[in-house]
Amino acid sequence: MTTASLAERIDALLPQTQCTRCGYPACRPYAEAIAAGDANINRCPPGGAATIDALAALTGRAPSPLDPACGSDGPLALAVIDEATCIGCTLCIAACPVDAIIGGPKRMHTVLASLCTGCELCIPPCPVDCIALRPAARAWTATDAGVARQRYVARERRLARDERPADRAATPRDADAHAARKAAVDAALARARARRAGVKP
Repeated sequence: MTTASLAERIDALLPQTQCTRCGYPACRPYAEAIAAGDANINRCPPGGAATIDALAALTGRAPSPLDPACGSDGPLALAVIDEATCIGCTLCIAACPVDAIIGGPKRMHTVLASLCTGCELCIPPCPVDCIALRPAARAWTATDAGVARQRYVARERRLARDERPADRAATPRDADAHAARKAAVDAALARARARRAGVKP
């Protein structure tokens, strides 16, 4: 089996929440790192013990407890926005890896519960702390994972298209605003990863 085909099979076992808790920017890069022998199979909190066991069976590695540096596993929780507090900054929309938040600038936002992966990446960017996690009252399924993967891939393609020179903002002022917003989101995601790692930002 080639490394690429092994990565494909590993990716199919991951929950596709795109939460970055494993230390990689998404599920697919983590799968590629496992396939290349550069990452352990115990770094996926959303997958928990079941995913570790499945990865062990596929790769021939011994199963081991979830790496506590990546966080802890638990039941699915979904993001909920306090709509009365939301100021419509759109930073959570930009941070969501699966486009599960809708709204517009200076307009109330809301999370589409059926699409939310519980990744928590929308929480750190919020300047008014109006986003919280609530129990989902359901389990994450293989169907959820498939939908999340498709939405993540579609979002990445859209972002790549938007970064092309022909698609960038027409004026320097708009380009500066775009760059500032991207920098704010990148900084917020870095803070989220640092907080999960127990490092003070």
